[in-house]
Amino acid sequence: MSVAKYEEHPEQETSEAPPGPADAPEGVEIAVIGAGQAGLSIGYFLARQGRRFVIIEESDAVGSAWRNRWESLVLFTSREYDALPGMPFPGDPGGYPTRAEVVAYLDQYAATHKLPLRLNSPVRSLTRSESGFLIGLDEVTIEADQVVVATGPFHTPTMPSWAGQLDPGVFQAHSASYSRPGDVPPGRVLVVGGGNTGFQIAKELSTSRSVHLAIGSRQTPLPQRILGRDLFWWLTKTGLINKTVDSRLGSRLQHRDTLIGSSPRQLTRSGVVVRPRAVGAAGRTVTFADSSDVTVDAVIWATGYRPDHTWIDVPGLTRDGRITHRRGVTDVPGLYFLGLSWQHTRGSALLGFVKDDAEFIADQIAAHADARARRPQPAGA
Repeated sequence: MSVAKYEEHPEQETSEAPPGPADAPEGVEIAVIGAGQAGLSIGYFLARQGRRFVIIEESDAVGSAWRNRWESLVLFTSREYDALPGMPFPGDPGGYPTRAEVVAYLDQYAATHKLPLRLNSPVRSLTRSESGFLIGLDEVTIEADQVVVATGPFHTPTMPSWAGQLDPGVFQAHSASYSRPGDVPPGRVLVVGGGNTGFQIAKELSTSRSVHLAIGSRQTPLPQRILGRDLFWWLTKTGLINKTVDSRLGSRLQHRDTLIGSSPRQLTRSGVVVRPRAVGAAGRTVTFADSSDVTVDAVIWATGYRPDHTWIDVPGLTRDGRITHRRGVTDVPGLYFLGLSWQHTRGSALLGFVKDDAEFIADQIAAHADARARRPQPAGA
């Protein structure tokens, strides 16, 4: 495997095919891992600084997390609050965009700002080097002075261990792989998970199937609009969206999920049977916390994800098995995270609010680069 110093400039066109070891460009200041909303946002600020950087993405297009969500997904934030830095989200500001609109917007964003992308490039490892970091890809290792991990908070889909006790004839899919009702066989469907994802999927399936929804913990339902205004208009005007994770209110809110635009009562009116937490299974039968049960033909697991940073081998990054950072700035100089849930505020992982953390991290990158430039050089360097 060769080691390349990778250089692309913001004015270059994006390329879908990664360069091979023989023709790899040289030199890179910043490597951004992940071409989702977080990676594209910080790319915008790095381009404005004139940095030499590359955004590395494992899939063949930007915004892969959005492309892999179910087709009918609708955001709970209006278009007014869905823009990345430097480019408004098109359409009615008061309306709510679909998944397809978000994907089209991210494509256009990367093209408009001519962000340097290296697609089809899964990152296998991240380690330290004498002068910075080494990013291991399949065919080449990229060397960078600084690295931003912008892979978001959702990596590995999770399901309860007892899911394997269901009969093989029961269709099972995590929400990460659910696309449309037509992919689910006819019959009774159980959706497990009481978040916004579980509610949206249960409602969609209820138009053509008998649907039960298992809710493990009750979440506070909030209306999508209050007195004719979008919920996030109120959160912005009152300053609640800017409450930090270190504040008294933020420290409480980070552990409380909310339902936006959905409620158990609304689902019941749609014919969905709302159940308590699902606790076990045998054959085709799922049992709930109140000892009731139901026989099912299909289960959709809207049970969330767990982070996976096992590919990162950097001493000093974790404490008690968890990555430590302050607003995305780790204890390892030159290594940052972006797009994590409650990285700084409620908006840190949201499409239209990640730009605040992105600008902050870009400023930290500039300060670190300036400090490196001022260091005395060894004699003969």
